Amino acid sequence: MRYYRIATGQGSSWARENGEELQVLVGDPWTGTSDSGLAVPLASARLLAPVQPSKIVAIGLNYKDHAAERNKPLPKEPLLFLKPPSAVIGPGEAIRRPEWAGRIDHEAEMGVVIGKAARNVASPEAGRQHVLGACCVNDVTARELQDKDVQFTRAKGFDTFCPVGPCLATGLELAALEIRGRVNGQVRQKSNTRELIFDVGYLVWFVSRVMTLLPGDMITTGTPSGIGPLEAGDVVEVEVEGVGVLRNPVS
Repeated sequence: MRYYRIATGQGSSWARENGEELQVLVGDPWTGTSDSGLAVPLASARLLAPVQPSKIVAIGLNYKDHAAERNKPLPKEPLLFLKPPSAVIGPGEAIRRPEWAGRIDHEAEMGVVIGKAARNVASPEAGRQHVLGACCVNDVTARELQDKDVQFTRAKGFDTFCPVGPCLATGLELAALEIRGRVNGQVRQKSNTRELIFDVGYLVWFVSRVMTLLPGDMITTGTPSGIGPLEAGDVVEVEVEGVGVLRNPVS
């Protein structure tokens, strides 16, 4: 099932994909939905970010090849950092590059969205039960600031540095999904979530021992190798198998 959040005359609504149409829903995927009886063409709908999280918990160095390209040792436990909710933008919205911040990189990732609250989850096996679905995420990063600051808050926290979309996809086998990052149609990143060092269940378990994860919160699971710079005028795409393609221009 693919759920989209779309702009309407009254603000926003959730909708469910049904072929070439979106069935507009009453309610939300966390508390339950029902059909409104309305439908809009998918091609003409204005898609919004499918999450409005209270927090975005990001995972660093969760692919072996990315750790190698950053000349970092493999982590013995997940490396956590936070991106602010104000960084979130939806499909088609522009990533704004702060000119003074130096090199700005793309990082294609799978994000997982929490469906029910998770606090001190009993085991990694139980962690998966708290996940509602997946989406595409671009963990945009000011690389020079990251290297300068050591910690990641400033480098990854700018407005527009967390594109998310195009939908929230449920019912996927999250342990074996192809992931790709493209810039201007050229593939720069290509991997599979089976290459994650710490899988989704483990991440939910680990994070829940630190902070309560609420419905709608998101964990970004890390990026594979192939990170690279973005320039004004570029179009960057993140594709996760079964989810779709998240596409954003760069300004």
